[in-house]
Amino acid sequence: MNQVVGNLIDLLKLERVSENQFIGRSQDIGYPKLFGGQVVGQGLSAAAQTVEGRFPHSLHCYFLRPGDTIHPIEYDVEIVRDGGSFSVRRVTASQAGKSILVMTVSFHIVEVGLDHHETMPNVPGPESFQSELSLYRKHADEIPDKVRALFTAERPIEYRIVENHNPFRPRPGIAKRHMWIRSVAALPDDELVHQSMLAYTTDYGFIETALTPHGISIGNPHLNIASLDHSIWFHRPFRLDDWLLYVAESPSTSASRGFVRGQIFNRKGELVASTAQEGLLRYLPE
Repeated sequence: MNQVVGNLIDLLKLERVSENQFIGRSQDIGYPKLFGGQVVGQGLSAAAQTVEGRFPHSLHCYFLRPGDTIHPIEYDVEIVRDGGSFSVRRVTASQAGKSILVMTVSFHIVEVGLDHHETMPNVPGPESFQSELSLYRKHADEIPDKVRALFTAERPIEYRIVENHNPFRPRPGIAKRHMWIRSVAALPDDELVHQSMLAYTTDYGFIETALTPHGISIGNPHLNIASLDHSIWFHRPFRLDDWLLYVAESPSTSASRGFVRGQIFNRKGELVASTAQEGLLRYLPE
């Protein structure tokens, strides 16, 4: 298995220290703050390990404090309810005795019922586009020295963005992005692995959609950007080692906060997951 993919799978497994307590390693990606998607993916993994025979269908979380890459992360899972069809878990992630994230996850048995979904946008397939990583490497001389290694390093998830442009010289446009995403290597036949890795993935490049109408780069030195909350709804089974289309749009930005929502489709055009997030977009130009 590809090493960076194997490392991510191991990162999301966690160490179980008691029935409802887990320890997660901190991933150092070359940036002092923890990547929010890591904490979301690990939190989902912790909650799922306390439930049997049911699968997560939604999660909602708030980022309370920035995490760091030095300390391990403690995950405490509270069993809120186990009903006839649904189970609910509340997860608190902490570092050095301080909470950095709270999450609620709902699990559901497998049922058959009514079925419809929105139509997948008609965009060219992933074969038509370069990977985001190749774009970053192409424009490496424009990336600040302190984060150049972060942006150009090998990664477990490949992103191919339909609206291809120089990410460090963006032009104002509509607040919508289409991103083809998939693991760079095959994944195990374990639904939780695919779900926790997608949870990890959905935080990447999401809130940046709210910057598109303003033509502001994520690397702008006058911009302070951070995820404030994150929600995911899992609608249908999927595989992250096959291409998925992540459609992100931002209907509003105001008061230094940007709101984004997303839809994720498989190659057959089925809607497999939906997302929503609000993030801090504090822009203070000189």
